[in-house]
Amino acid sequence: MSPRSITLLVVLTAAALGSWYVARNNPSAEVDERPYDTAHRGYYLKSARILGTGEDGLLLYEIEADRAEQEAADRIEFTKVRIRYSPTADVPWVVYADEATLREGSPRIALRGHVRALGSGGANGDETEIRTQYLEFDPERFVVETDERVQIRVGARSLTATGMLASLNDNTVELKSNVRGKIVP
Repeated sequence: MSPRSITLLVVLTAAALGSWYVARNNPSAEVDERPYDTAHRGYYLKSARILGTGEDGLLLYEIEADRAEQEAADRIEFTKVRIRYSPTADVPWVVYADEATLREGSPRIALRGHVRALGSGGANGDETEIRTQYLEFDPERFVVETDERVQIRVGARSLTATGMLASLNDNTVELKSNVRGKIVP
């Protein structure tokens, strides 16, 4: 072996031992560390569509949302929500909201942020619109309720009130307090 080969072998051996020593003492290179949390956090859906059935097992309503996420074992949060009844239910209402919460064991859906309920086929064929910031919706009983400020518009007529209870299948509304309105013949 030539002196040049021996020098090259010694340098390569020193480099290999040096890199092994540096890698062995570097704590950031540990293989046991995981870059993510392995705890189960629930699920999420994009462009979610959830179907609700009536007591007879037939489709009663559907919830469509841009996103649905399980926040806890008993709670689902929705964003950009639209809820509408099945055509066979003969309830011509569609409800929109920025956010919604559905809790396990509760038939009510809590809607928040720019809540709008639109109904067709109301008095004199005019469209009915209900607006509020918070609304509790029980789709199985066809009932919407709020204790917040609400604005109701039927054609050119409009009312504002604090609190409301409405039955969507009967097209009846009960305003709770501070009722003010503009009714044009």
